[in-house]
Order: sequence, then structure tokens, then C-alpha cells
Amino acid sequence: MDNIDIRTQRTRIENINALPTVPGTVKKVSQVIGRPGVTLSEISQFVVGDPALTTKVLKMVNSAVYGFPGRISSVSHAIMLLGLSVVKGLLLGISVFEIMQQVMAGLWDHSVGCAVVARAIAEKKGLKDPEEVSVGGLLHDFGKVILMLEYQTQYEEAMKQAASRKTAIFEAERAVFQETHSAVGTWLAERWRFPPNLVEVIECHHRPGSARKAPMETAIVHFSDILVRARGFGFGGDPLVPAVHPAAFDLLALTDADIREVLDKLESSREESGSLSL
Repeated sequence: MDNIDIRTQRTRIENINALPTVPGTVKKVSQVIGRPGVTLSEISQFVVGDPALTTKVLKMVNSAVYGFPGRISSVSHAIMLLGLSVVKGLLLGISVFEIMQQVMAGLWDHSVGCAVVARAIAEKKGLKDPEEVSVGGLLHDFGKVILMLEYQTQYEEAMKQAASRKTAIFEAERAVFQETHSAVGTWLAERWRFPPNLVEVIECHHRPGSARKAPMETAIVHFSDILVRARGFGFGGDPLVPAVHPAAFDLLALTDADIREVLDKLESSREESGSLSL
């Protein structure tokens, strides 16, 4: 099987609305979140105009992923609480839910688990915007969805290689595509004008030592990914549990008690994950 250099197809991938394999809901959402100067009001009107999307947004906002103490019953209230960048990421995550379920069994559960753990750690570290870090956890593997949609046969080959050679999925991706899901996710995050910190989290979650704008946020999602894998929560494309990057571990400086508390939140969310079928 010939390898694919997706770097030469970056412009095509960035123009996601023209990709024939991408479902209509994702195309509509990507058009809205990628619009220059889009406002919270415009996003709210878009969501309210789609009853199914409204239901999914409210279900997600009231889930363990965000952990608001009170029940949120209106889209406008949810959007006001979360802010523009988080709402854009939330809509993207929701719109690809069914694709995740279809293209890689367990990827949605893995992503939700990472979002829960990332928010819990961000709160422990006193970060100003823990929900934005949570979105990083939810979207860190988004590039896998695009690769699987556009190059299903080749991506299945990459997963087979990762399993047979006992290597990380991103190493198998690089062998097959000359690039990784992190790069693909980064191209799209930049196209949709996500905040620089969130872009870097998606780009560097496998190599947190390279993060410059958001080293703490990147370290959190990196560690969350590994914790969720270690607990067997969902499936990220390979069966490995990699070592935590030493610089990320030192930066986070989490105690054993901190980690136990975070894992307790993950286990609580595991019971709820079935209800997040959206």
C-alpha cells in the first residue's frame, strides 16, 4: 500500500466543508465556528435553530465534563457561562460524536474521559479557564476523525501496524501519512481561530516539552491522556500506556492524593458516560 503525504494535502483538509466524506452537521458547525468575528449571540441562534443540537449541547453542558453545580436549562445560559472558545470546541466535539462512534469504537469515551480529567487537574492547579483545558482534552484526538474519514483504509492499516508492532498510534500515522493526528487537528484548530493556547495543546499533547505558549495546559492534557489510557477508559487507537514526559510530570507536581482524587472523578464519569450517547 502506498503511503500518503498528507502535508501536500493540507489545504484540502483545512477546507473541511468541501470534503465529500464529512457529514453535513460537521460542515455546518465548522462554517459557523470558522466565521471571522462570529459572536456568542450568532452561535446561540444557530444552536437554538437546531432542536437536536440544542438537546446535545444541554446534555453535554450538564454532564461530568463541565461539572456546573446547577442544572443549566437554556442554550443562551450555557453559552454565556462557557464563553466563545469553549462553546466552539464543545460544538465541534458534539458534531463529531457519531463519527467517533463509527470510525473508532471507544474514541468518544476516551475523549470525554480526557476532558473530565483535564478539567479536574486544571482546577487543582488553579488555572483561570479550566473549561478551555477541558475542551483541549475533548478535542486532542480530533485529527484522528479526519484521517479516518478521508483515508479509512490507510488509517486502519496504521492501527494494525500500531497493534502488531506495539508502537504508539502517532508513530504508525507518521509511517503511513508522513504526519500525525496532532498536526491535522492543529491545522483545523488554526483554521477555526481557536485560541493559541488551545491550538498548542492539540499540537503538542504528545510532546509537551515543545509547548511554549501553554506549557501547563499542554502538560495537563498530556497527563490526562495517559491516565485515561491507564484506567482502560475508551480507546485511543493503540493499546499502549506511554510514560509521562518527565518535564510535564515535574511541572504538574501532583501528589498521590491529587491523582487519586482525579481518578475518582474519572470513575464517577465512567458511570455517566453511557448517558452521554448524545
